[in-house]
Amino acid sequence: MPASVDDDWSDSDEGTGAGMETDVLLGVPDGSVETDADIKDAAVSRIGGLPAFLPSRDPPFPSCQCKVCSDPMELLLQVWCPFEDSTMDRALYVWGCARSTCQRHAGSIRAWRGLRYNDAYAAKLKKKKTRNAGQHKTITSPPPNPTSSANPFSMKTTPEPTAFGLGYQIFGDPATNIPDQPKKDVNDCSDAENDDSVSSEDLLITAMTRTRVTDSFWAAAPSYPAVYLSTLSEYIPQPSKGKAPANVRIEDPIEADGKAGKDAIWALETYENSVEIDSVFDRFTKRVGFTGEQCLRYELGGIPLPFASDKVFELLFLAATQAPLPVTKADFKVVQPTKRSYSTASIPPCPCCKSSRVFECQLMPNLINVLRKSVDDKHLDVRRLTDEQRIKAVQDALKRNKEPGSRGMEWGTCMVFSCGNDCCLDDGGQEDKECWREEYVLVQWDE
Repeated sequence: MPASVDDDWSDSDEGTGAGMETDVLLGVPDGSVETDADIKDAAVSRIGGLPAFLPSRDPPFPSCQCKVCSDPMELLLQVWCPFEDSTMDRALYVWGCARSTCQRHAGSIRAWRGLRYNDAYAAKLKKKKTRNAGQHKTITSPPPNPTSSANPFSMKTTPEPTAFGLGYQIFGDPATNIPDQPKKDVNDCSDAENDDSVSSEDLLITAMTRTRVTDSFWAAAPSYPAVYLSTLSEYIPQPSKGKAPANVRIEDPIEADGKAGKDAIWALETYENSVEIDSVFDRFTKRVGFTGEQCLRYELGGIPLPFASDKVFELLFLAATQAPLPVTKADFKVVQPTKRSYSTASIPPCPCCKSSRVFECQLMPNLINVLRKSVDDKHLDVRRLTDEQRIKAVQDALKRNKEPGSRGMEWGTCMVFSCGNDCCLDDGGQEDKECWREEYVLVQWDE
């Protein structure tokens, strides 16, 4: 059965502690990708650009085709995201169609998971486990568990800037001015540092040296300009407690004038009743507003942040069954706000291993802005335009948006659910050393 989370979901942020760091990692843009080496490196996460694949064989080109118009789509995101202490290199790829006629249709956003067995890292991990078992020690790092609070990007110790520009930039950061480093034997586990565990940094460096991208038909795929995708932890700040200046007096209209007070109350009630406020969307905007530049939210096995009260929200956040309301005055009672429970029961299981899928990440609205800006910066330098040229550029853009073949993505968020076991099976159901699998995407459209 698909996993169900016991945590209640409400229309307020009461359940989210203020002034705290959450388990969510945020992907933010971090400048244009300038080097061809980074473009071809699967360990460098990026917004846009061409994909850098892990499998030794290029994936079939139809992987990027829109299921609505059948045209090839641009890569929206590529994320380097191996499971902690897994022997598999791992990357996630998301493509999206920008044709206006394909918006709000299933299949216009597609996500794929690429895996590749890392021989050097597997040998090192095996040697470490054997040594720990011989010393009758408990292995410090449990097997990958997508429902645990551990994050696949987290370092074993406090992240510090390294020669590879890691630190908190685990998604991928342009490495500049890299000093020469002494070479290490990847099979040498005698260091005290290796006694703790094999670090995620070692896994990343090993993968970088083995990444291979060939010139193939993928080189001709449509693409946005590539932008580095860096990561930072989500922090919910303490709510500000504004104080009125000492010389300011606040008057209550009810106390000042009874009649005016009644009019004010009536006006307020009329306004509240005449405006339909989507509390889910309001919660979304407040949460995202703490870090507005976020393009990706990553929390493997976590709970997505819903964009609005729509069918997708109803599928994922189930309302508790309530007793029928009383019809007589004697049975009158106060009805508490409805609490919703998050569940993945509606998400199809992995078609390969039949295990439940879990939430992994979601694309955020600012990603559309970043992709649009990267295209605008590439083709048009608005700083060098006159006022008349700027007005004409805006008019042309509005005219193009009304044309049948206009382009522009209109989603609010795209949620990616991946195999909870991170399986790597061949067509016969046997363990394989590399695979390419499509994962499930739910889209909440911007109505």
